[in-house]
Amino acid sequence: QVQLVESGGGLVQTGGSLRLSCAASGSIFRINAMGWYRQAPGRQRELVAAITSGGSTNYADSVKGRFTISRDNAKNTVYLQMNSLKPEDTAVYYCNIQDIRGSNWGQGTQVTVSS
Repeated sequence: QVQLVESGGGLVQTGGSLRLSCAASGSIFRINAMGWYRQAPGRQRELVAAITSGGSTNYADSVKGRFTISRDNAKNTVYLQMNSLKPEDTAVYYCNIQDIRGSNWGQGTQVTVSS
């Protein structure tokens, strides 16, 4: 069984920054891609950023230049540095970690950006 523990969400003003972390533990083996998704009320879950085992990254157009995804393979942890936050970034953010057995989701952390 795999456990993903997210942290770092909260309330921030427009233009502020937050750093999300997601640490995997348990029966996780040979992690491949790691990523962050978000879901705002009434909207579908969407990909925010992803990073492969080789370090290649992919970002949603709406966050390019503001968000940075990174990973620490030794700690089985993925990070999302979010700068210049906007009210439209308000959502529940979920981490996703894929190993050779499949896809694993975190419990979600709320990010609220006030105007």
